[in-house]
Amino acid sequence: MLDHLNSERITQTAAIKRSLHGNRAKCLQRLIRLGMPVPETVALSIPLVRAIAAGQRPDLKAILDQFGSWPVLSVRASPVEPDWGGPSTMLNIGMNRANQAFFASRLGAEAAAELHLRFVRSYAVDVARLDEDMFEDPDLTVKQAYDAYEDEMDEEFPQDIEVQLLEVLKSMSRAWEGTTARLLRSSKGAPEDAGLGLVIQRMVLGLGKGESGAGVIQFINSESGEPQKVGRYMRQSQGRDALDYTSGDDGQGPLYLTKDNRGGSLEEEQPEVFAELERVGQLARKGLREEMQIEFTLEGGKLAIIDAIPAPRGARGDVAVAVALAQDEIISTEDAVMRIEPKAISELLHRQVAPRARRDVISRGIAASPGAATGKLVFDALAAQAAASQGEACILVRRETSPEDIRGMHAASGILTERGGTTSHAAVIARGLGLPCVAGASDLTIDNKGRKVTTQSGRVFAEGDIITLDGTAGEALAGDVPKIEAGIGGPFEQLMSWADAVRDIGVRANADTPEDAQVAKMFDAEGIGLCRTEHMFFAADRLTVLREAIFAENSTDRNAALKRLRPMQRDDFALIFEIMRDRPVCLRLFDPPLHEFLPNSRAGIRELAEAMDLSANAVRARIEQLAEFNPMLGMRGVRLGITIPEIYDMQVRAIFEAAILVNRSKGPTVVPEIMIPLVSAKREVELVKTRIDAVAAEVSAQSGKTVEYKLGVMVETPRAALRAGDIAVHASFLSFGTNDMTQMTYGLSRDDAGRFMSTYVNQGVFPEDPFRALDRDGVGELLTLASERGRQVREKITLSVCGEHGGDPDSIEFCREIGMNYVSCSPYRVPVARLAAAQLAIRAPEDVDEDINYEI
Repeated sequence: MLDHLNSERITQTAAIKRSLHGNRAKCLQRLIRLGMPVPETVALSIPLVRAIAAGQRPDLKAILDQFGSWPVLSVRASPVEPDWGGPSTMLNIGMNRANQAFFASRLGAEAAAELHLRFVRSYAVDVARLDEDMFEDPDLTVKQAYDAYEDEMDEEFPQDIEVQLLEVLKSMSRAWEGTTARLLRSSKGAPEDAGLGLVIQRMVLGLGKGESGAGVIQFINSESGEPQKVGRYMRQSQGRDALDYTSGDDGQGPLYLTKDNRGGSLEEEQPEVFAELERVGQLARKGLREEMQIEFTLEGGKLAIIDAIPAPRGARGDVAVAVALAQDEIISTEDAVMRIEPKAISELLHRQVAPRARRDVISRGIAASPGAATGKLVFDALAAQAAASQGEACILVRRETSPEDIRGMHAASGILTERGGTTSHAAVIARGLGLPCVAGASDLTIDNKGRKVTTQSGRVFAEGDIITLDGTAGEALAGDVPKIEAGIGGPFEQLMSWADAVRDIGVRANADTPEDAQVAKMFDAEGIGLCRTEHMFFAADRLTVLREAIFAENSTDRNAALKRLRPMQRDDFALIFEIMRDRPVCLRLFDPPLHEFLPNSRAGIRELAEAMDLSANAVRARIEQLAEFNPMLGMRGVRLGITIPEIYDMQVRAIFEAAILVNRSKGPTVVPEIMIPLVSAKREVELVKTRIDAVAAEVSAQSGKTVEYKLGVMVETPRAALRAGDIAVHASFLSFGTNDMTQMTYGLSRDDAGRFMSTYVNQGVFPEDPFRALDRDGVGELLTLASERGRQVREKITLSVCGEHGGDPDSIEFCREIGMNYVSCSPYRVPVARLAAAQLAIRAPEDVDEDINYEI
């Protein structure tokens, strides 16, 4: 006997704990405390269930004594977290020949035989593991079911309830310990040693005389979270039969719960029962502080509440319910903020593939940017622009994208790449634009010349074929798949206002264009933490002028070309300053290597040759001259600013002129933040600062206006992090570009790492993809050292992260721990960051009373 592991009758005062008996057991106790008509229930603790799985026998007599003379029971799984799953419910345990006769006199012969047959079928399939095909015949009798069981098992069907119950408990406990179940719950975040509790309950039969049946009801719309009575009820049924029933002409289909034009309803035919269900629903909402889906059974017109789970819903419903509960003062606003998973917020900001839509998956890759879009396949930027000009949605598919594809990416509805990961060029740009992106779809073979892609299974999709991109799931789907629209509205805005009231770290946006700035402001970013100014050059008219500057042989010619670019940049900067008037704007000076702005196709070279009145060979020779073996570690960032200073001179002049222009109108004074990229040494900052100061003095003299600005550094190299104290002498802020810093610290290409990263994570080399979640041990140590050394020199220096890690909740937690002032991320990730930051600021008590924990 397992005296120290005995079962526990669930009563108002029983010592039931979620951590010991599981979620369902604790929920049932709460329903009992609220005075609901819950049948007698016994909870088996997690240690007891483990002992049963190991082959030990529980005190079955003690368990059965809790139910008196009632001969039929059910067993349900009770994991600690409801979404961890568990073995299927077993009903009607105890049915045998004797009990069939007993229930025949009580319920009628037909109902009694149905009860008996249901149990034999489920026991044979779920406990004895026999082939379910043997028991599927709708005309099967109890005798035939017994015969089939006995033929396969070489023994009679067990008639003793103790034997039946023991075998059910052993089967369910061992199923939980199986490899498949372990992998499934592990994928849902369950720890390796997650345990299972079980609850044994007196059966309310749902069959027989009078109004008998079973159903479920909830009081919200699962998609929107708005109030709505939803559910189904089925006469002469048990458990969740009403939900499982799909079709049939037998006249036994489920009744709808509420009055409408669809036919019969429980509300019309049993108004008193329906009124009681409404009362129970409101009682559960207030008492459990949650919108619940309630499972109920009627037997002879008498209502029994069998179970309750949080009403199933998506992110939009979660937000609406949490806000409504807080507004009704059932939970606090802080509780409402804590209930929403930050990453789920992304689902509200973009269209999504409809949850029940048929999915014909043609490729799987990395979910690089969330959302869903449908369009025809195109294979280059020109085709994407042509489609957009005709009002046709398109999906741009590339092996990998480059800055040359920017115009096509702006024109496309979604982006699919064969290579890359979460911080690849395609991913970063797509998140900034709010486009769905699937990167690293290595199971596709792209034929640019033939304008087609071939899937791993051999299916071919040509240019013009329609596909749907699911950036949230990381899948490409054939055809036009139904979608649901973004869900930003009143509840979302209310939740975010509560979040902003408690968070203690700032959240800015990475925004490269006026359009990006508008989105950032819409999502209430506190400013722009990173404006990659080179992205403004990709419009056709600007790109040609920039190429002229790149091709210039001397400073005079280069300045002539850049002088034509300056008004364009000035106008963009002025518009961004105007949009973000009361919020800071940090502008990163030109960063990428020059070769990224030069064509690499034959057509592109010919086009540039015509524009510059040069031969194609001369253009090709110049491109080859500028080529580098490892451009990401070559002539880029501050190195360009020092060796070709005219580019930075033009940019800072445009910045100062734009600020003066905007400051002429009433409103907060614009003080630009100018950031130098890819710094490694103090002297680099000194050289660039000297030229910026000279341009500032010149602009001030010409305009008669004082030019104010803040100078900072983008810390991307390990050396810059280690020498942050030296660099801080000339910098009022340090902004950590964690994308490049991760790349340089690990010696990994962020565009290529996707090919093997999943293998590394699965085999425990890295706990997580370091481009997805900030590496605290390596990159994090560099950030910590840099922050400490920067503050030693300049106590009030502003510190931030402006890489894509700025939108990751775990990374934000680290930034907050080391005292950073703000994080900056793509505009569409700003709400995620705001909510995550708020949750970090809300202190959860160490020991939460389970009776007031909103998690059921």
